Amino acid sequence: MTTASPAPGTPSVAVLGTGIMGSGMARSLLRAGLPVRAWNRTRSRAEPLAAHGATVTDTAAEAVGGADVVLTALNDGPSVAETLTAAAPGLRPGQIWLQSSTVGLDATAALAARAAEQGLVYLDAPVSGTKQPAEQGALTVFVSGPSAARETVRPVLDAIGQRTVWTGDEPGTATRLKLVANTWVINLVNGVAECLNLAEGLGLDPRLFLDAMKGGALDTPYLHGKAAAVLSGDLSPSFALSTALKDTRLILEAAEASGVTLDLIAASAERFTRAEAAGHGGQDMIATYYAGRPE
Repeated sequence: MTTASPAPGTPSVAVLGTGIMGSGMARSLLRAGLPVRAWNRTRSRAEPLAAHGATVTDTAAEAVGGADVVLTALNDGPSVAETLTAAAPGLRPGQIWLQSSTVGLDATAALAARAAEQGLVYLDAPVSGTKQPAEQGALTVFVSGPSAARETVRPVLDAIGQRTVWTGDEPGTATRLKLVANTWVINLVNGVAECLNLAEGLGLDPRLFLDAMKGGALDTPYLHGKAAAVLSGDLSPSFALSTALKDTRLILEAAEASGVTLDLIAASAERFTRAEAAGHGGQDMIATYYAGRPE
């Protein structure tokens, strides 16, 4: 596969973490003509990107060496912290760190402090979207951090997202917004799962429910997409259930710290936990459906 030649001034990007989201974002960057150096702890997961024009490296330090922007797309705060340590020998003051992983409020503050210690320009930049939007460059990116970095990072954000929402100059605001957005998604996916559970429990074809909702004020493409995954039995992850459980726990931690009670999210955490224990953690998060079925 060929990619466009980089235009003068085009930022080079080190992508650290090439799982479902990181690999999709890397391909979107390459389609936009941005030079990409990719690293993953398990190299074999990064190697397919070479066919799209990426340089796959053996170490995180090698990936970030010379990059204008360092993009982390990892599972959680500890993974990001470990990767930053691994990358440290290749980092230099003034590099922009676009931290797209959902890590919660405490980890965001800790990572921002580490970035300051190393002279990095830290952009708190969690993304909203799953596998397909990542592959299509159609994510929504929430960003908070120094406004002086905006012009440099704009080509990166335009490549991976259909929309960028700047939330302020202080890291952490974007993560707060992401936690609120994820609250909506998590409640929605469990709402879909419970409706399917109840329809089947009442001896009703779930498709009657879907037809009843179609075209009305309460309809949503998300309902039909997630229901189709359950009804077809194809639970290939666009967003894994175990990752949704991790995010649910981050939301509950933030809510507790702020004095807010989130009954639906607490119930969602219980459902996700049951589904994960039953072996569905690696499937799409709509596998929460299995937490509501009879034993």
